[in-house]
Parts: sequence; structure tokens; C-alpha cells
Amino acid sequence: MATKNAKNIPLLIIASLGVVFGDIGTSPLYALKLSVEAARSTGASMSSSVYGVLSLITWAIIIVVSIKYVLIIMKADNHGEGGVFALTALLHRKMKSHSKMHWIVTILGTLGAALFFGDSLITPAISVLSAVEGLKVVSPQFGKYIIYICLIIISILFAVEKFGTSKIGVVFGPIMLVWFISIGYFGLIEIIDRPEILKALNPMYGLNFLLSHKGVSIAILGAIVLAITGGEALYSDMGHFGRASIKYSWFCVAFPALLLNYFGQGALLISEPTSIDNPFYRLAPDIALIPLIILAGLATIIASQAVISGVFSITSQAVQLGYIPRFRIKHTSAKEFGEVYLSKINLALFLGVVFLILGFKNSENLAHAYGISVTGAMLVDTILATFLLITIRKWNKFIFIPIFACLFIIDFIFLSANLLKFFEGGWLPIIIAAGLLIIMLSWIKGRDRLLKARWQGSMKLSSFISS
Repeated sequence: MATKNAKNIPLLIIASLGVVFGDIGTSPLYALKLSVEAARSTGASMSSSVYGVLSLITWAIIIVVSIKYVLIIMKADNHGEGGVFALTALLHRKMKSHSKMHWIVTILGTLGAALFFGDSLITPAISVLSAVEGLKVVSPQFGKYIIYICLIIISILFAVEKFGTSKIGVVFGPIMLVWFISIGYFGLIEIIDRPEILKALNPMYGLNFLLSHKGVSIAILGAIVLAITGGEALYSDMGHFGRASIKYSWFCVAFPALLLNYFGQGALLISEPTSIDNPFYRLAPDIALIPLIILAGLATIIASQAVISGVFSITSQAVQLGYIPRFRIKHTSAKEFGEVYLSKINLALFLGVVFLILGFKNSENLAHAYGISVTGAMLVDTILATFLLITIRKWNKFIFIPIFACLFIIDFIFLSANLLKFFEGGWLPIIIAAGLLIIMLSWIKGRDRLLKARWQGSMKLSSFISS
């Protein structure tokens, strides 16, 4: 990957906002509302529910996204590229081919990639559906046109992929910058009115709430995880924009804006509990409501871009590793080696997303499927990164083994919480992942047998030279 000129970093930061952070950046639309509703189902008061949920969301974002992905796992790059196959390739270099550990890493890598592929189908479908469904707020008459509008938007979204993520980011980036500034501003105004909401920064509020409501704590965590979906895309998209630009755009723009908005929603709910019907939009004054709905629609459409570009990166790495058949790979940037476009994968994703939109028809039906693939992929990333950084890169065991153990436990809890949604739609990403896993492992095994058969009857190099 080409070394980046410092002058290009500001432009890359803006571009990365439009590609990398669309998914996690639109979580405030629903994450806090659903989490507080889950907490309120325990019979807890609005105040205690808000403080508990805000604390849990804040520390989930800090630990899983900021610490795990941005500060730790993004250091495990493969020549500038990220994603689960980058970890797999780095580990394979230090292992004997066909050894037991080699196969374990291969299975984990393909499993993580298969789960990410499942997420890449669900995210565009649910993002575009939730965006277009906002038109019903303006007029119920739009309801009968939602599916058709979604299909048009999806067609346009996948049609522009061939231009490359950097060019797309130039268009999408400024929109997401306006989005983050807007949601941060509306949250800040509410926080200024009720600054005591900042007490929720204390992690004990979240921990005490879970301990006092053990019966439904798993259900609450299943809703909390919605605030961190899209965090795995930061690592997968690293090859498109580089570690530095993603890190700066996260800590300088996305992260503070998200926290300000979540805390603003929390402050609003304490002062006006009836705002639970839609605390995100209730933050905005009436004059800004329609523009915010339009901006939210654009932002949720852009959210699809993070996983689509991540799939291109992972597929390119899978081809290089010999895990899938070869595809025609188009490099869309002269500066970023990891910025690629695969027309056949783009078409497959498009058809899959269209199928989900026609089959599930609304975002509520897809909501239960959202989360299993993300948390599963995050858990695989943690396992592979731990093995790489501790055993191969020799990070200090006494410091980082406890850290990775905590990250593993958190990922496992989030995955367990989402597995409870299996019969309510969670089966979808599992079936997609299982199918892709079987295909990849079959291709790997068949390729190994073919190569072994090819070399069985060949003459050894030493014999050839002596003859």
C-alpha cells in the first residue's frame, strides 16, 4: 500500500466518513430507543433505565470499537489491508501447511468471512428500508410505494460501486460529515439543559442495572449491541483508506458525535418520558424535522457502503489465499492497493439484497436477523487477533492476555444475546454463513487434493537437474 502524504489525510478523513462509518453512524436512529424499551420491560423507572442503558452503550462503544478495533486490531494489518482474511494470512505465514493449527485458523477465518458476507446482505436491505419507511412520517400515502423506491435506490447504489470507494467517498463523505455534526449538535443542546445525564459515563450504572435485572439482562444486551454494529467494518475497510484516516475520523468526528447524540436522547427521555416513541427525532426542533428526516434517509443509504466495500476487500483477499475461485478484480485507485471492485460480487450482493427486500418487505421483519452475523464476526476477529499478537508478534502476555480475555467475554456475551433471536429471523445470517462456509472449505479441500495429485507423478527438482 502506498505511503500516504500527510496533505491527503484530511481528504481521506472526509471520504472515510462516507464509506466506513455509515453503519455505526446511523445506530442512534434506533439503538437507544430499543434498548430503553427492553430495559423498561423489567418494570424499572425511566430514569434508572436511561442511566443504565446509556452507561452500557457508552462502554460498549469505547471497549469494542475504540479500544478493540481502532487501537488494537487495526495494528494487525496485512500490507495495509484489514479484515478477517488479513489475520488468517498473517497467521498462516508462521504455520506449517496442512497442520492441525493451520486448519483451525483456516476454518475460523472462513467462518468470520462467511458471517461478514451475511451481514453485507442484511445491512443494505435494512438500511434502505428503514430510510425509505421514514417517508410514512411525512405521509402514509407513501407506504404502498416503499418497496419500489427501495429497489430503485438499491439499483443506483450498486451501479455506482464500479467508480471506486474513494470517488464514492468524495460524494458521500460531506453528507456524513453534516450528519455527524447535526446529531452531535442536537444532542449537545439537550445535554446543556440537563448536564446531570453525564453521570452515565460511570460504568457502574450499567453494571448495577444488569445485576439488578438478571432475568432480562441478555435481552437488554441484545438491544445494546445495535449501537456497535458497523464497528467491524472499520477493520475490513482499512485497505481502502488506511489506518490513520480511519482512526482520526473516528476519534475526531464519529465517536464524539455519537456519544453527544446518545446522551442528548437520554437527557430528553428523563425530562420527557413520552418521547420514547422516537427520541432521536424529538431532539430536533420542529423546523428542522423534515430536513433531518431527509438527511437520515441519505445517511442510512450510505450505511450500506461500509459493508459493500468490506466485502470487496475480503473477497480479494480470499482469492489471493486460494479460498474461492478467481474473480476479475478491478483496482480503482492508483494510490490504495486495497481499493478494489469485483463486478460479479457486486451483482451477487445486489440480487441478494433485492431478494431480502422483496421477501421481508419491511425493516422490522429484518431487525431480528441483524446482530448475529456481526457479533459472530467480531468474536472470530478477537480470537485470531489474540493468537497473532500474543504468540507471533510477542506482545506482552501479562498486559494483553487479560485484555483479550475481557474482549472475548464481551463478544461472547453479545453473540449469546443475539442467538436468542434465532427463531425470530436470526436463522437467516446463520444459513447464509453456513452455505458460504461449506463452499469455501470445499474449494480449499478440493484445491489441495488437485495440487497433491498434480505433483505426485512429477519428477523431483534434484532428479531433473542431474538428468
